[in-house]
Amino acid sequence: MARLIIASKNAHKVEEIEAALKDAKIDLDVLSLADLPELPDVVEDGQTFLENASKKAEAIAAVYPDDYILADDSGLVIPSLNGEPGVYSARYAGDHDDVANNQKVLKKMAGLQAIDREAFFTTVMVVAGKGRSNLEAAGRVDGFITEDWDGRESFGYDPIFYYAPAEKTFAEMTMDEKNAVSHRGRALKEMIAKLPTWLAE
Repeated sequence: MARLIIASKNAHKVEEIEAALKDAKIDLDVLSLADLPELPDVVEDGQTFLENASKKAEAIAAVYPDDYILADDSGLVIPSLNGEPGVYSARYAGDHDDVANNQKVLKKMAGLQAIDREAFFTTVMVVAGKGRSNLEAAGRVDGFITEDWDGRESFGYDPIFYYAPAEKTFAEMTMDEKNAVSHRGRALKEMIAKLPTWLAE
C-alpha cells in the first residue's frame, strides 16, 4: 500500500486526516513526523503559506522519494494590518507564545472600527512526491477580531477571532463546531476531493 507521510507531529491533525481519507475510501498507509524522528526540521522561511507548505512537502519527499507527503501552513490574515500576522502567525510576538501574539494583535488594532477588524484564517495544503507535480488545496474562514480578550486560554488566535454565524469566538466553540467550519477542515475537504484523480494520473 502507498504511504502518505503527514508533515506534522500533531496527533489531532493526523487523526483528522486519517478519518477523512477513510471516509473517502482512499487507501493510503498514514504516517506522521512522530513516526519518523530522524527527519530534520524544515525552516519555514517562505513569504506565503503556499511556499511554506510546498517547502515542507518537497523537503520530506526528497528524503522519502517513494512516498507521498502532505504538508500544510496556516495563519491569521488581517487586511487592515497589511496582512499581518500572516506567515508569521505562530511567532508574531517573538517565540511561539499564543498569549503574547494575541496581545500584540489587540494592541495594534486598538480603536479600529468593526469594518477594519475583518480577518480570516487560511490553510494551504500541498501533497508532493513520486516526482509528480504538487497537488494544492486551500481553505478560508472569515471573521472579526474582538476588541478585547476575556482571558480564556485556547489555541492560537481562537480567543480573539469572532465567527459571526455562530455568534461566538472560535475559543467558545466546541471542537466539533469549529471543525465543521474551520479553514483546515475546508482545505482538507478540497484536498480529499482532488486526491483520487491526482493519485490515478
